[in-house]
Amino acid sequence: MISNDTFFNFGIKDAIDILLVAFFLYETYLLMKKTGTMTIFMGVLAFVALWILVYQIFEMRLMGAILNQFMSVGFILLVIVFQKEIREFLQALGSNKGLRFIANIFKSKGKVGVEEDISCIMPIVMAAMDMAKRKEGALIAIQQNIPLNTFIATGELLNANISARLIENIFFKNSPLHDGAMIIDGKKIKAAACILPVSQRHDIPKQLGLRHRSALGLSEETDAKIIIISEETGKISLAEAGQLYMNISAEKLQQILTDKKYR
Repeated sequence: MISNDTFFNFGIKDAIDILLVAFFLYETYLLMKKTGTMTIFMGVLAFVALWILVYQIFEMRLMGAILNQFMSVGFILLVIVFQKEIREFLQALGSNKGLRFIANIFKSKGKVGVEEDISCIMPIVMAAMDMAKRKEGALIAIQQNIPLNTFIATGELLNANISARLIENIFFKNSPLHDGAMIIDGKKIKAAACILPVSQRHDIPKQLGLRHRSALGLSEETDAKIIIISEETGKISLAEAGQLYMNISAEKLQQILTDKKYR
């Protein structure tokens, strides 16, 4: 029986503990929803609820012993089933995204940072507009918090300043670097002709080609923003957080790339 003293001992530490657990469950829910593994996640929760009901509440020894065997190896099974999601979580954790978010709260907000962002983004937007008019296919990944070093290593290292003319020349049809993706980090074009992971989702429209599938694949594994220019239609699309935004305007593209909410 729970005594009344238990409720009086409830302090700030307990409140923080509950908030952290709630936050963890909410983020896990969003991750499962985004990756399409919600049914598996709900099945795991249902199994845990069944185990608590049988073993803790009704104290069924035989059934409880059987379920206990599954619970003892449950962690290993979860690692196997959710290895992709766990990898994504560890990548986000290793990128110090939370620390950067806290640092940005205390950082003084001025126009200089916004102007620096626009100075780097405008050449990308201008190049995208020109290539879309000429129907030149392109795939440009812009690094956010999660490093893209693994994918940079698959291409030709450039480490060049961002300019619209350079971007257009790289994706020119006769250029040896036009196949594959360009990766941009901050103010530098880090590499070109990079190989990106291809999404294995079954709900991707059949008319979309390898560029769109590669952009979605990278957005599922990292927090990068990937610009796609269709060689067939000349339309601009953007992939982010496992979502594909089709046929966006240059103004919308600039807004997404500069808006701090998307970072």
